[in-house]
Amino acid sequence: MTGRLSILLDNYNVWLRTKFLSLPGIARIAIVVIIFVISSIIAGLLLPEGIDWTHTYRPAALAVLSGKSPFTVDIFFSAPWAVLPLIPFAILPEQIGRGFIFVIGILVFAYTAIRLGAKPIALTAFLLSPPIWHCLLNSNIEWMPLVAYVLPPKFGLFLIPIKPQIGIGAAIFWLSEAWRNRNIREFIGDFAPATLLLGLSFVVFGVWPLRFTDTLALTQEYNQSLWPMSIPVGLGLLAYAIRKQSIRHAMAASPCLSPYVLLHAWSGALAAVLTDDFVTVCSVLGLWILMAIRWLNG
Repeated sequence: MTGRLSILLDNYNVWLRTKFLSLPGIARIAIVVIIFVISSIIAGLLLPEGIDWTHTYRPAALAVLSGKSPFTVDIFFSAPWAVLPLIPFAILPEQIGRGFIFVIGILVFAYTAIRLGAKPIALTAFLLSPPIWHCLLNSNIEWMPLVAYVLPPKFGLFLIPIKPQIGIGAAIFWLSEAWRNRNIREFIGDFAPATLLLGLSFVVFGVWPLRFTDTLALTQEYNQSLWPMSIPVGLGLLAYAIRKQSIRHAMAASPCLSPYVLLHAWSGALAAVLTDDFVTVCSVLGLWILMAIRWLNG
């Protein structure tokens, strides 16, 4: 299996060097855009309704477009700026927009995994894992905060509030690294922009994180959090991350420290092991075994 995959990748690299890259720049961009658009439209036509897109993110994006608060949508609980990149897709027919979100999700998940050191086997296992497909099929946006892990802190911190259950460990880790470096200018440059945006959002929308209690009430039946039993594990992983200066352990700590974690939010913990093919495959296999057990138990 590995040999066949290597041959396919070698053939792809030959085609990429001899055919695609020999085209003019505009032609290459046009081909990529056309493939992206066609893939998104086909996905939208073939996929079932994305419940989170239909009932949460698309209505919230359209509310912002019409000058209203995204929190007029009762089940929208993310940071308000999460809907801004979704607006161009929200104005499309619902299923077509859903198709674009699906393809973008795959691309961002793949990009993040590769940047985190995933090789072909780990990348394939990651993209076929239950958390990723749970996110993609429900049309959620876990890929937004997940990509924060491969961005500089000054940019990644804007994405962490979108899904704290994925990124809170990173924020604490970056804070500890700034303290360790004793660089006040760097600390202000990294944390001030996101902190100011967060404060401004409180002025405009009220203290919207307090809506988190409503989230817990609405998701009792399908909440996948292990909290509070997972708190010691989360704190241990976070302490180890700070001690070893390794953000990967902070990635794994995040869902352990949150009382609200749906299945797709565990994608952050899974991404922490992507540098090791064997561990990634075993982890994904374990997740599919868990899904099978749950399915058999009804």
